[in-house]
This record gives sequence, structure tokens and C-alpha cells, in this order.
Amino acid sequence: MQRIIIFANGDLPDLNKARSLLHADDFIICADGGARHALDLDLTPNLVIGDMDSIQNDQWQKLQTLGVPVELFPRDKDETDLELAINRAIELEPHEIVIVAALGGRLDQTIGNIALLTDLQLATFNVRLDDGAEEIFFCRDQVQVQGRSGDIVSLIPWGNPVRGVQTHGLKWILDNETLYPEKTRGISNEMLSELATIKIASGNLLIIHARTL
Repeated sequence: MQRIIIFANGDLPDLNKARSLLHADDFIICADGGARHALDLDLTPNLVIGDMDSIQNDQWQKLQTLGVPVELFPRDKDETDLELAINRAIELEPHEIVIVAALGGRLDQTIGNIALLTDLQLATFNVRLDDGAEEIFFCRDQVQVQGRSGDIVSLIPWGNPVRGVQTHGLKWILDNETLYPEKTRGISNEMLSELATIKIASGNLLIIHARTL
């Protein structure tokens, strides 16, 4: 399987920008109320998973009419609906996982959604949060950021210092340096062209890429 799109139940500020992320052959998983975004984009999910406490009646009826499979979990559970959806995606062994609408709304949910990406099970996957306007992912070794000149790229150490940081294609160069979680040095760098490369020697570096267009 090449790519899985997971719709979470967060904010989706621009449907057209979100639509630009989609491919015709994407496998669509919706985490509970995330189904509303898929339906708004005229998509038929391949699977909806969760406790269904965020699904509206008309959305539920539409899913039933479309014959969408639903994996129902109890409300009293240890995982969020998005974590359940990610776990199911991992089992399908895709080349890439894109999680849409995982930002905005409740701050605890947003931080929790970002933290899910640090799961070592995802270390071998190309996985990111993306709503079309902004993408978020982790660098554990080396990553590339694709965008446009002027896009904002922030580098945030997650939990511990990140050492041996090297950047290419960003306005303010880091050359084998250390970023500390209690400092803001990595915030608001800028892309100089359509591609930037970031390498680290150790740590977990959160990359936030805000598209200017």
C-alpha cells in the first residue's frame, strides 16, 4: 500500500488546500469525527475507527448509506481515536501516512497528536501532520522540506537537546550546532528555494513548515 490519509477531528482551515494533498488512490481512514472532513471533501472513507462520540447523526447516516466499514471502540479506553487510527495504518504497512486536521481546537489534543509522531513504531514510516497550510513532522536523522522561497520553517527540540544540527537551504544556517528545548533559536527560519535539508546527529527535532502560499 502506497499511502494512507488519516482524517482527525481537529480544525481544517481551508478545504481547497486540504484537497491539494489528496491522491486518487489514497486509502482513507477517519478517526471518529474526522469523517466530517472526508465527507465535506466528497470522499468515501475506506474505514472509520473510534468510539463514535463525535459523529453527527446525518454524518453517521451518510456513512451507512455509503457502506463504509466502522471499527467501534468503547468510550472508556486508553487511546485517542487518532492513536487507534494510526495503529491500524501501521498494520497496513503503507509507504506514507499523512494525518489531516490534527491541529487546532483543544490544545491538549493538538500536543497529544504531535506527540504520537514520536512513537518508535513510526520511525521507519514517512509520516506527518498536514492541513495543506502547515505540515509537522520529526527529524531523527535527515529530512528534506519541500516548499517555496520564503516559507517559514521552525526547528524545535523535542524534550531534550538536539545535537549536530546542520541545515542547507535555510536563511539562517546551522552548522553542527546544538538546539536546546528551553531556547527559541530554531524558531522562524526561512526557505531560500524549493528545497531545504536538515540533518541531526542525535535527538528528536520537531519540524514545522508553514507554507506562505
